[in-house]
Amino acid sequence: MGTTTIGALIGAGIDSMSGDDSAADGAIIGAITANVLKVAVPIAVTYAVGWAVLRGAEQLREQLFQREKTA
Repeated sequence: MGTTTIGALIGAGIDSMSGDDSAADGAIIGAITANVLKVAVPIAVTYAVGWAVLRGAEQLREQLFQREKTA
């Protein structure tokens, strides 16, 4: 099953728990949310990995230059 379908099913299930109306609007919101997350999560992970690499490079640079000054 695709991400959009699973999102629609989860959204419909959550919306139908209230019992007020049909689950169609919940399915639409779930499908849209799934598609947004399909794009947003990889961007967030890429940003986090890039930040960690830059932070590690900065700490490595500080350690290398500190050792040169003390030697």
